[in-house]
Formats: sequence, C-alpha cells, structure tokens
Amino acid sequence: MSQPLVECIPNFSEGRRADVIEAIVRAMKEADAIHVLDISSDADHNRTVVTFVGAPPAVERAMFAGIRKAAELIDMTHHEGEHPRLGATDVVPFVPLRDVTMDECVAMAHRLGQRVGEELGIPVYLYEAAATRPERENLAWLRSRKFQYEQLREVIATDPQRMPDYGPAELGRAGATVIGARPPLVAFNVYLTTDDVAIAKRIARAVRHSSGGLRYVKAAGFLVEGRAQVSMNLTHYEKTPVQRVVEMIRREAARYGVGIAFSELIGLAPQAFFVEAARWYLQLDKFAPDQILEYRIQQAEAESRALPEEEPPVPEDAAQIVAAVQPPPRTPAPFVQAVAEGSPTPGGGAVAALAGALSAALAEMVARLTVGKKRYAEVEETMRAVVEAATSLRKQLVAAIDEDIAAFDAVMNAYRLPKNDPTRADAIQLAMARAAGVPLKVARLAVDAMRLAEKTARHGNKNAATDAATSALMGLAAVEAAALNVRVNAAGLRDAELAARYRDDVLALVAQARELRDTIVLIAEERAGIA
Repeated sequence: MSQPLVECIPNFSEGRRADVIEAIVRAMKEADAIHVLDISSDADHNRTVVTFVGAPPAVERAMFAGIRKAAELIDMTHHEGEHPRLGATDVVPFVPLRDVTMDECVAMAHRLGQRVGEELGIPVYLYEAAATRPERENLAWLRSRKFQYEQLREVIATDPQRMPDYGPAELGRAGATVIGARPPLVAFNVYLTTDDVAIAKRIARAVRHSSGGLRYVKAAGFLVEGRAQVSMNLTHYEKTPVQRVVEMIRREAARYGVGIAFSELIGLAPQAFFVEAARWYLQLDKFAPDQILEYRIQQAEAESRALPEEEPPVPEDAAQIVAAVQPPPRTPAPFVQAVAEGSPTPGGGAVAALAGALSAALAEMVARLTVGKKRYAEVEETMRAVVEAATSLRKQLVAAIDEDIAAFDAVMNAYRLPKNDPTRADAIQLAMARAAGVPLKVARLAVDAMRLAEKTARHGNKNAATDAATSALMGLAAVEAAALNVRVNAAGLRDAELAARYRDDVLALVAQARELRDTIVLIAEERAGIA
C-alpha cells in the first residue's frame, strides 16, 4: 500500500557556495527519511531550490532541520543577488501529492511556522492556502524587488501589516521565512537573444497576470549569465499552459527585434506539463495519454499485480459471526449542540463556513449523480472537473470552521493581555485582521461553490436540479453571514485602508452571490418543471 506523499520545494538564499548547500541538504536527510529529487542552484540569483518528497511527518522534520542549518550558515546582512529574498530559508511551500489534502499541508505549514518562530526565533509569514490574511495569499505582497530583507528589517517592529504570523517582530541575520501550502507550481525561465534586461522586464510585464497579462503567471526580468531572462512561476500550468506563455513571449520579443535563445526548467515538473506542450506543438488533437508506451506498460504492470494467479484460501474462521457495522451518523448533532450551548464559539462565522461546505457538498453530489450517465456523456469531463473542484472547496470550508474559532479565540486572548502590555494594541490589531480575513476567505470559497452549483444546475442531472438550487441557497447564506463577520471585525481596525479593502471585497462577493442565487434558482426551476 502506498504511503501519503508530500512535496516540499524550499528556496535557500545561497547559490554560490556549494559546501553550504551540501550542509543544508545533509542536515535535512539526516533528520528523517526523505527523498531529495533535485537541487538547482543559480549564482546570479544567489539562490538554490531543493525539491524533496516524503511522508508528511518526515518532510516536516526535515524542513525544520534545513531551516535551522541555513540560519547557521547564511548571513542575510551580507547577502546579495538578483532574486528578491527575505531570509536564509526564503520560501517553503508544501504541495500535496498523494493521499494528502491541502488542509493537511496547511496544518503542516502552521506547525512548522510556530516551531521555527518559537525555537529558532525567526519571523514566519504564512502564504497561499495557509495565509491568515487575504493579502498574504500572494507571495508578491510579502516579498518583491522593491520590498525584501532590507526594507522588512526597517518596518517589521512598527508596521502592523508586516507583523509575522509566528516568531518575533525582529529581523536577525537569518531574516524571515515564508511558509505555505499550494498546488504544484512550475518554475520556468526563457532566455532572450539579447543582453538588454530592459526588454526582458517589458516582456515580463506583458505576460504576468498582475500587470494585465496571462492568468496564473508571475514573471520578472533579469540579466543572467550575460543574457536577458524572463523568469516565471506558472502557478496553474493546466489552466495557463506553458505553450501559451512561450508563444506570447515569442510575439512580444519580436516587437523588439529579438527572439528566444532557449528556455529552462527550474527543479521538476509533472508529466502532464510536458505532455500537453508536446500535444499542442505537434498538433496531436486526437492524442490520448495512454498512447505513451511507458504509461501503457505501467498500467499493465499494475493490473498484473492487482490480480492474483489463484483465489486465496478461505480462512478457517471466516464463517464466525461478527458484530454488525453501524452506519455513520447523518446529522451533525455534536456541532449543532456546541453552537446552541451559549459559548462564544462556535458562532456565526463557523456556521457560515459550515453552510459553505454544504453548498460545495451539494454541488459535488449533483456532479457525481451526473458522471457515468449515458444521457450526460457530453458533459462528463465538465462534471468530473466539478467533482474535483467541489471536493477541494468542501474540505477547505470544513477546515475554515476551526480557523474561524481559532481567530475569535485569538481576539479574546489579545484583549485579555494586561492593558499596560506594550504589545497589546498590535496584538489586538493582528487578531482583528485575522478575524476579518477568515470569513472573507469563507465568502470567496462559498462564491466558488456557487459557481460550481451553477454548472450542475445548468448541465447536471436534471433530476437533482433542485439540489443544485439548494447548493446556491446555502452558498448565499454562507456569503451573507461571513460578510457580517468581515464587516464587524474590519470596523475595529486602525488601518482604514485595510478595513476599506476588506469591506469592499466582501460586499462585491455578496453582490456576486445574490446574482448567482437568482440565476441558479431560475435554471433549476425550469429544468425541474416547476417554473
């Protein structure tokens, strides 16, 4: 039986001293049983990316050992390089690969962050799926060419927006570390036939999403080994495939009279990344993945292992009477009872998250009732995609129940600090921001669930159309309830700009949810014949 597998891709701020990288990797290997798959160093960026995999506990222990060793050997006060950086161990993403959920990777990020902050005294910021504030979901907000180690050192102790999630509000020689959980990402660079870095920067601005370019593309321009380089992170290679990115760079480069010299993969990438690029460039429109020889061999080997040559013998005690298995409970009675008991938590925020989870679950249910039905063969792939997306949303929203409870508890703990404690005011602001950020996340996820409900209402099994409508109604309830929590917590923030952003974002989500509710209910009524 295969074991759960997590990928970790730490970025260390050292790409010139091989002995330092060897010492860090050795410390990680000695900490626990992991498999180091790739080590990629760049002297110009002065940065090394290590890719390793293992069971979740092993990966977590190995990563702590790596951060500790990097803090010993890398002094950020003397570090320089092309790539933006905040610390010796700059970024640590956890990626679920096999039998591991994104929620479990988020929990790993929080545990590791707390341990690094408490035991090593290194400030830790959480990003992507592990972020505690919406703005920190994007790594570019935490770290950019204009804001990195030197700038953070000046403001970390005084700017509430830059308060770390774990560890001291003080920057030492090891700097800060950003830890998170995310889907697979591909680091991909394109080198141009010029040494004019200004052209690379203009092309990067054209292709990256934040400047109006391609979705799921982050890009910057550098001069590396005498060539202009467009350095990219492809954050969702399936939705924005690499071939689309390369062709856009090719067209942009032609405007300046230059071309593509060659491209470069940093670290590793999934097979599908290469297969889809080959299918596009070779115009293999009717290509199926099982046409790959190695795939077919792996499938045949797996089937041969799965089928025993002989029927196994029946154990002597096979006929003994065993106790009947009780079916799982179908009502969330313990949670409902906990809500009713009169304690502050779980409260409205947690209930909003539960409503969102039920919205996602219903969309998932309708999609599953559609998959495999001949009548709906033309939407089979769409419904399979809905199942996958709804499953992820459901799990994230269930996890948000505990996140909301923890956020409220953090607010109460901050208010319980002695009034003469100099950290009390900042602690309250940090906790209030988190208490507004969690329901904002819930509202966003619930709107995403409603969008899936629209697909199932429009294209799914029409016998379950009213279930899709119920999904929409639950989603709207989640968004409306979460919005109240965002607004009440944002009202307590000193930072007027941040408070306004929270309010504006959640009110926009409410407007979207209401419009979706109306559309979905109408579609469902028509398909169910009750309009």
